[in-house]
Amino acid sequence: MQSLTSDNIASLIYLVLLGCAVAGWFFVSGREKIGKSLQMAAVWAFIFLGVVAGYGLWNDVQRQTTGGQMLQVGEGQIVVPRQRDGHYYLTLALNGENIRFVVDTGASDMVLTRADAARAGLDPDSLNFIGIANTANGQVRTAPVRIDTVRLGDITDTNVFASVNDGEMFGSLLGMRYLEKWGSIQIADGELRLIR
Repeated sequence: MQSLTSDNIASLIYLVLLGCAVAGWFFVSGREKIGKSLQMAAVWAFIFLGVVAGYGLWNDVQRQTTGGQMLQVGEGQIVVPRQRDGHYYLTLALNGENIRFVVDTGASDMVLTRADAARAGLDPDSLNFIGIANTANGQVRTAPVRIDTVRLGDITDTNVFASVNDGEMFGSLLGMRYLEKWGSIQIADGELRLIR
C-alpha cells in the first residue's frame, strides 16, 4: 500500500471530522431513542470505514484487477504497474513470439536468454558469442543479434539490436537501448509509463 501524503492525511482528517459530525447529529436528534441511535451510528460508522478503506486500497485493487499486466492507455502510450517483487515486467512480441522481459534500466541492451532467443526464431547454437558482459555473477559471453520485428502495444520496431546471453539467466532483460526508442520514460507512483 502507498504511504500517505499530506493531501491524503488532510482528506482523512476531514472524513473523520465529517463522520464525527454525522454521529453527533444522530445522538443529539434521538436522545429519547438512544438504542436506535446507537444502532444507526454503528451502521454509518461501518459505511464510513468501508469508504475510507476502499479509497485507501483503490490503487492496490486497480493493479490486481489488471493482473499486473501492461495497459495500453492511448496510442503509443503504455503503463506498467510495479509488481510485488519491485520489478516491472513487459511482454514483447519478437518475430511474432511473446517473450516476457524484466525492465532493467541498468542494462544497456535487450538481453535474451538462449531459450527466449530460440523461441524468437534464432538458433543459439549457430550464434557467434564474441562479446563479454559483466554481470553480478561475473563475466558471460554474449552474441549480438538483430530481431526482425519487435512489437509492444500498438508500436512495431524493425531490425532491433539485441544480444543473447550464453550464461544462466532467470529471464530476458529489457535494457535502455530499446527503451530509448520511446520518446518518454517515466517511473512514478508505482508505475512505468512509456510514451512515443
